[in-house]
Amino acid sequence: MSKNKQSCAVGIIAEYNPFHNGHAYHIKKAKELTGADYCIVAMSGDFVQRGAPAIYDKHTRAAMALSCGVDLVLEIPSLFASSSAEDFAACGVALLDGLGVTGSLCFGSECGDVEKLSGIASILATEPASYTEHLKKALKNGATFPEARNYGLIASGELKEEDASILASPNNILGIEYCKALHRQKSAMTPVTVSRKGMGYHDTGLLKGIYGSATGIRKALKESSGILTDESPALAQVPEPVMEMMKQSFPMFPQDLSALLNTSLLRLAQEGIPYQKYADISEELAARIESQLPDYLSFEEKISRLKTRQYTYTRISRALLHIMLGATLDKVQSGRKAGYAPYARVLGFKKSSSGLMGEIKQRGNIPLITKTADAGTILEGDAWSMLLHDFYCSHIYQTLVQDKYHIKRNNEYTQPLIIL
Repeated sequence: MSKNKQSCAVGIIAEYNPFHNGHAYHIKKAKELTGADYCIVAMSGDFVQRGAPAIYDKHTRAAMALSCGVDLVLEIPSLFASSSAEDFAACGVALLDGLGVTGSLCFGSECGDVEKLSGIASILATEPASYTEHLKKALKNGATFPEARNYGLIASGELKEEDASILASPNNILGIEYCKALHRQKSAMTPVTVSRKGMGYHDTGLLKGIYGSATGIRKALKESSGILTDESPALAQVPEPVMEMMKQSFPMFPQDLSALLNTSLLRLAQEGIPYQKYADISEELAARIESQLPDYLSFEEKISRLKTRQYTYTRISRALLHIMLGATLDKVQSGRKAGYAPYARVLGFKKSSSGLMGEIKQRGNIPLITKTADAGTILEGDAWSMLLHDFYCSHIYQTLVQDKYHIKRNNEYTQPLIIL
């Protein structure tokens, strides 16, 4: 790579939960549309944004991505990997932007129109007075936040009614959050979108020859208890290198958190620690959790009991995960003040991208962490605390995997980088 070449990489923010054919298509199109030499992915660690354990551990998912066109995989700090779409996007953008080599950010969307998504994002980022007034009015009248947001945009004249459907699609919403983060952080990265193909985000059916959703693949894996054969429908949805990795991996599901959840809730109650100390937990939700405390319920049953019109399944799932992982509101606020991503932790890279690593070290404005043993001498303050929290979360995940499958796994201090 030439020293004078300023923006050589396209960035992607992802979970790869699990990696599938649609992701491989996205990576290919991202490179084609941007002309980038390299593809860098900021990926969730062992717990994901919807408030659940990743179906496969982060190192396995990093290897899947590297085997299918990605050149470098970085871990999104755990405080924000399982946070709201706004914080998740803000952290991913900050991480990729901090490398100094990422010229564009490419994401999938249902509408495929980056100008429309960027336009809506600009309004939400600046929050014009008229929009804010109508938003507050709708919230006061009992609307959910998504409903109030739509009403505010249309009633204020900032969004045409015929375009309101854009905010009804999950990838569009996340794309808007990415563009909003780019705007607020004054990032020089250019937003680029690829139209989503195949099944919808929430579709659970798997059809041969059509890109299935990660939701559908996880459902198929759960129904098979993670036992895969050559005829398994989930395998038809993933690139060939990923097939072999899936056959040798140990999937985890939300229900695997049940004992940890009940124990965590009981312990906090016994010690007199209020649930609202943790991120995304209001006094009302804390009271609902406390009222159901004596009942031993599975993770999914607990969420269903707590769910209301105002508190969606995903929001409650994230809130409960914050309790289990010790993600307090204070920690999250400190992480925001630290710039969301005060370091770039490498999970894996391609041997052929060693030049990219050198450019990041030269041009990036956040430390690149490649060796766990060295991290304590590189980071300090909130950055060091955030990385320790990443270690803690992954050690919990590794403990759950070892207990379920009766196997021995590497920990955060013994796991080597994935290099392909």
